[in-house]
Amino acid sequence: MPRTLAAFLAFAFAGSAHAGEFRLHVDAADAHGRIAERHAYDGYGCRGDNLAPRLDWQGAPAGTRSFAVTVYDPDAPTGHGWWHWFVIDLPASAHALPEGGALPKGARALRNDFGAAGWGGPCPPAGDPPHRYVFAVHALDVAALPVRADASPATAAPALRDHTLGKAEVTLTYGR
Repeated sequence: MPRTLAAFLAFAFAGSAHAGEFRLHVDAADAHGRIAERHAYDGYGCRGDNLAPRLDWQGAPAGTRSFAVTVYDPDAPTGHGWWHWFVIDLPASAHALPEGGALPKGARALRNDFGAAGWGGPCPPAGDPPHRYVFAVHALDVAALPVRADASPATAAPALRDHTLGKAEVTLTYGR
C-alpha cells in the first residue's frame, strides 16, 4: 500500500485495481479518475459517444472457467443503483475487452438499466454530484452463468455472486 498521500492518490486514480494477484485496468479516465466524455451515454440530456472503454485483466484465480464484467452506479437516485453493463460467459482465455465493447464468441451482454443489451455509458442527473461507477471483472467457476438470455442484471446478480471465485474492481467517477 502506498505510504504517502501523493503515492496513494497516484495509485487510487490510475484506473487499475487488484485483489491479490487478480487485477483490472479500465482505460476510461483522466488522472483524477473521471470518465472521459466519449464513454458517456448519448441521451437523457447526456451527449457522449456511448463508447465502452477498453478493459484488461490478469491474475485470475485457479479454477476460473469464465468471466463476467459489470459496471454499476451505486449513486443513481433509484433506490437500487443503476446497471450500465453486465456481460457474462466470457471465455476463461479472455483477458480484455476492446474499446467499443465487441464481445468474443459465446459471450452475452444482458440488458442494462437503459433497456438495451450492451454498454450504456454514465449519465447522472444534471446537478447531481459526480457519481461513482464500479467496474468489476468476476472470475467464475462455471463456463456459462445459468441465467436466461432475457434476465435483468438484478435477477442475474445472485447467480453471479454464487459462482464468483474472485473479483477485481476499479471505481471511477463522472458528473455533468
